[in-house]
Amino acid sequence: MGVQKKTRKFGQVKRVIGQRDARLKKNQAKGEVEGKKKAQGKDIVREIPQVSSSLFFQYNTALVPPYSVLIDTNFLSHTLQNNLDLLPSMMDCLYAKCTPVITSCVMAELEKLGTKYRLALRIARDERWERLPCDHKGVYADDCLVDRVMKHKVYIVATNDRDLKRRIRKIPGVPIMSVARGKYVIERLPDAPEK
Repeated sequence: MGVQKKTRKFGQVKRVIGQRDARLKKNQAKGEVEGKKKAQGKDIVREIPQVSSSLFFQYNTALVPPYSVLIDTNFLSHTLQNNLDLLPSMMDCLYAKCTPVITSCVMAELEKLGTKYRLALRIARDERWERLPCDHKGVYADDCLVDRVMKHKVYIVATNDRDLKRRIRKIPGVPIMSVARGKYVIERLPDAPEK
């Protein structure tokens, strides 16, 4: 006959209290603190952000020609790399009159980038483009553009920055223009011609 397995009986095993046991004093103190936080959290007032009245589902009725196009720093540099003229290329893309708009944050960012972007800075300083002064602190252009688009959904955002595009796609009714395949392309503009 075989040898029987010797297993320890259930009652004979010595029990050890775990580190997360609620009976320990340190865990009781933590539980009291979390209970107070939960009690304070019940007073939170949750609000739904006001949706713009110009939105018809995802369609923005406030976007009509002449289009205002907010320009980002890297959009200008990609325009130069592809030897494109800013205004004629925009008109070719949109089939309508458009006004490039450059914020003071974008200008400051171009000035910070130095001599490598001096040609883009010269294009940005052109008198034909509209200027928007910024009243906030700091010169991070991406936050400035997203904030401005959130407040007023009358702009098309021109950028090649992947992170900025991702942030703007979350805002309904804001089209994005970018440089691709040697020309300007637009996404999320319902009236845009299909090519």
